[in-house]
Amino acid sequence: LSLGRYQLCGPCYSAEAQGPGAARGLPPGIKLSELRRVQCPAVGSTADPVPAMESEFFDSRQSFLSLCQGNHYQFDAPRRAKHSSMMVLYHLHNPAAPAFSSSCNVCQAEIAVGEGYRCTVCADFDMCNACHARPASAHPHPLVPHVRQIDETQSRLTEQERQERTLAQQRALQMLVHASSCADCANPSCAQMKGLFSHAMGCANKPPAGNCRACWHMWALLNSHASHCTARDCPVPECLTIRERSRQRSQRREEQRRAAYRAML
Repeated sequence: LSLGRYQLCGPCYSAEAQGPGAARGLPPGIKLSELRRVQCPAVGSTADPVPAMESEFFDSRQSFLSLCQGNHYQFDAPRRAKHSSMMVLYHLHNPAAPAFSSSCNVCQAEIAVGEGYRCTVCADFDMCNACHARPASAHPHPLVPHVRQIDETQSRLTEQERQERTLAQQRALQMLVHASSCADCANPSCAQMKGLFSHAMGCANKPPAGNCRACWHMWALLNSHASHCTARDCPVPECLTIRERSRQRSQRREEQRRAAYRAML
């Protein structure tokens, strides 16, 4: 139902036709008798075809702020905003890549990944190869070379591989919720998920101290679920506990940030 740029849906037109009791009132100059029925185009699907991607840097405001502060990402100018946005997308699509770059404490130059040296005693002391080769830049503590932990050429995934991995993670999270509320199910994946959780609860080699791969996988699923869950009565075990711990950590980081900001004033 339309008159120029004014439109009414079917229920509102019926309410206006019933009288003042159910109507909200038409705008001045608009008469109900002047409205004509027209066929409005159907609204297309609003679902996002791109699957959701998870990243620890977007779990909280403080995590994203730490990423930007550690790498000097700024958004105060178009040129800096473009560079910072591209780097944030790089970390989103390459979660295994080093998140923070280091700089030389002697010449302040940025050190490439896999190069330079790090002090084994000082909390945060790095030295580039050039300064390390100069006797005048000697450091009183032992220095060890940086180790490149990953090969970026091997960690890059194609778009199809990335989508398949994302869909597999989503299916695992859905099965986790199903297995947590399912009493008796013939689905073998449900029984496997229950067995994995039982193992993770009683394993003596579970994280953070242990290195059991099954436990690491289970706790990664639980943390991934808890980071997006908002249900007060979530059936997933340990979900409420993980969310409460995460809230307390975020609160402590926020208090530390505010204390550091007040100290700067």
